Amino acid sequence: MQKPGTAEKGALMTGKNYIITIARGFGSGGKEIAQKLSEKLGIPWYERQILKMASEQSGIAEALFHESDEKIKGKKLAKLIGQIPNPYVVQATSNKFTSEVNLFNIQAEIIRTLAKTESCIIVGKCANMILKDYDNVLSVYIEAPRAACVQSVMNKMGVTEKEAHRLISRTDKYRADYYKFYTGGHYWTDPVAYDVTLNSDRMGRDKCVDVICDLIDIKLFNK
Repeated sequence: MQKPGTAEKGALMTGKNYIITIARGFGSGGKEIAQKLSEKLGIPWYERQILKMASEQSGIAEALFHESDEKIKGKKLAKLIGQIPNPYVVQATSNKFTSEVNLFNIQAEIIRTLAKTESCIIVGKCANMILKDYDNVLSVYIEAPRAACVQSVMNKMGVTEKEAHRLISRTDKYRADYYKFYTGGHYWTDPVAYDVTLNSDRMGRDKCVDVICDLIDIKLFNK
């Protein structure tokens, strides 16, 4: 199996940085897998940190990015889905500078810059679609059976089984709607949008890390 640092050695030898994007069902352990990958490979992982980076780059208050990241839902989202958002960042002089779409586009530019400049792991943020045309990207979707996700959420958050079901349903619906809007109608769980889909319950989270490390070498460094 993959030894720690092998992919990073490949990056140093070839001069090619690499990106791992991770999409995940709520309770499947995708964030834990990203953290373990980060430790094993010695590269950073980004999720909410991208909101801070986008704020620093744009000068827009970080709170607006957090609010935008959470509020496109319900009736408003239903009206937006089906439209294709403008993929370009508008200038500060525009009245749309702080719109939800522009705030997302600023984050997308951060993600593209990361893909060009460093090796890292990006969790969520539609990163697999933003970087779909980049040849240094491995896109992964992590999922697990509902019962395993429920148990994971109960253990981690200290909630009842009923509440765990509710949180999973609500969060996964929001992620699916968010993805559908910002990718112009694509489906979040479509396996064709990823290089690989892993069942973290059957595989085990640590073995998911090992498999992803092997896939980096196979896809990106031809080993």
